[in-house]
Amino acid sequence: MNPLIKPFRESLEMLDRVQAESVFQQALTTLSPIQAVEQVVVPALEQIGAAWEAGSVALSQVYMSGRFCEELVEHVLPPSDPDRKHQPRSAIVVLSDYHMLGKRIVYSVMRASGFELFDYGRMGVDELVARAQADKIRVLLISVLILPSALRVRDVCTRLKAAASGIKVLVGGAPFLFDAQMWQEVGADAMGHSAADAVNIVEGWMGEMQ
Repeated sequence: MNPLIKPFRESLEMLDRVQAESVFQQALTTLSPIQAVEQVVVPALEQIGAAWEAGSVALSQVYMSGRFCEELVEHVLPPSDPDRKHQPRSAIVVLSDYHMLGKRIVYSVMRASGFELFDYGRMGVDELVARAQADKIRVLLISVLILPSALRVRDVCTRLKAAASGIKVLVGGAPFLFDAQMWQEVGADAMGHSAADAVNIVEGWMGEMQ
């Protein structure tokens, strides 16, 4: 484990943007931008997310940490055209939910692993189904925190399959961790336990889509 994770996480928890950037720049002296994001930023955000779930940090700390890290990632890994020919057109979304940290972490890890994907932000079922089809998405990553949102994934999957869209749906979030069978019950194609899982699953699907 990278020794810079702890000071980086602590600077985020103290909402010290200057110190966080200083630690991140230190990481860049020995790591590539992708490695720095993968080995320092993502683990720190995951630890802060776990601390929030345990009740030891405030939601404001989680939110601001995510915002700080988004700025750092955007600076060293500027977004480019999502329409890359050697990748399936992909998108990530929070479905009918207000917890964005999980999506932020997965989005950062996906981009740090060389993927480009549309960030749909937060959407309801109708808007998501229409947008995914309009954008000709092949892989859709859906993040949720609460059970009602997880159950709405069924509506999304049912409508995408009825339209013969061919879109693969990857889900993640607390309800799917608590109930290991739920992802299958709502009709998703796979479930990721972590951001790293998402990368591995999509890479596996890429082989099938060649």
